[in-house]
Amino acid sequence: MNAGSAVEGKVALITGASRGIGLAVARSLAGLGAKVALCARDPQKLEAAAAGLKRAGASVAAIPADIRNANEIASLVRETGQSLGPIEILINNAGIGYFAPVQEASEANWDSVLDTNLKAVFLLSKAVAPGMIERREGHIVNIGSLAGKSAFAGGAIYCASKWGLLGLTQCMAEDLRAFGIRVSAVLPGTVATDFSPHTGKDTSKMLQPEDVAHAVESIVTQAPQSFISEVLIRPAQKP
Repeated sequence: MNAGSAVEGKVALITGASRGIGLAVARSLAGLGAKVALCARDPQKLEAAAAGLKRAGASVAAIPADIRNANEIASLVRETGQSLGPIEILINNAGIGYFAPVQEASEANWDSVLDTNLKAVFLLSKAVAPGMIERREGHIVNIGSLAGKSAFAGGAIYCASKWGLLGLTQCMAEDLRAFGIRVSAVLPGTVATDFSPHTGKDTSKMLQPEDVAHAVESIVTQAPQSFISEVLIRPAQKP
């Protein structure tokens, strides 16, 4: 089985897909023949991303949604199904960061990060899982971070969200594997995107969005008798 045949014609929903890692993943899966649904909160950026993929010949739907909201998630899943078909691959990529000492953080900071980085993954996975269970196949890939394994000053809220995401991923994998659904986590180090400032660092030595996309591609093209549960990605040289 070649890599393309494993996902060709399948429907992949990618969150945070208007730029950075999410857009790189969408390009990669579309290049393998998948039909891609792009989700983000900014309609203009989303349409621009979708236009670029369409010019490359991809089958694309652009659906703006706030995935912290269960009602918007229900609409997102329904619209994806109507536009492209049932969701067979879910890439939970959307995320935000907050970096400051814990004593300076507010409850609003906590809610914003945890709702986006963790609650949204739970809600969207829960919305997509019943269809995957019915078809007895599917991939859910959660884009985490090495911050889900390593503590650092100023990272309390962000690390909490990513440690929680890793635990959620592992438990989801156990809950769903009997139904042929493979749940995986990709944990990159710092990626050269506009997600966080890179003052004083050599971005050419950092991970690139395409590095993460390559890991996702490897996961979703595994032979059906196995699955890659977790991928840790580090730059070859420290930036």
